[in-house]
Amino acid sequence: MKEETIKEKNMELLARYAKAMGHPTRIEILKFLAKRKECYFGAINDELPIAKATVSQHLKELKTSGLIQGEIEMPKVKYCINKKEWQKAKEVFNDFFSDIEQEKSCCCKKD
Repeated sequence: MKEETIKEKNMELLARYAKAMGHPTRIEILKFLAKRKECYFGAINDELPIAKATVSQHLKELKTSGLIQGEIEMPKVKYCINKKEWQKAKEVFNDFFSDIEQEKSCCCKKD
């Protein structure tokens, strides 16, 4: 794959992950799940002081991004961090911040 195509794909991934992580509740869910091997919906819902439907919506966004995965074990749903995507997210965020640091393109004066 061409280098430019890889960079474009990584920018798309970065945007997808950033969007998924763009809400404080989703950050709390990720932190909660990261401390556990797996967790059922009820435990996540008990941890957060919000409606079940709202928790479900946040889980859906995180699952769509690939950062978490869910598995149905009737009548419950079990969630966990998707380790492969988690690692990829770390890589694309690190690459993004490293590239910006190297460019030193800030035109603003420091206070």
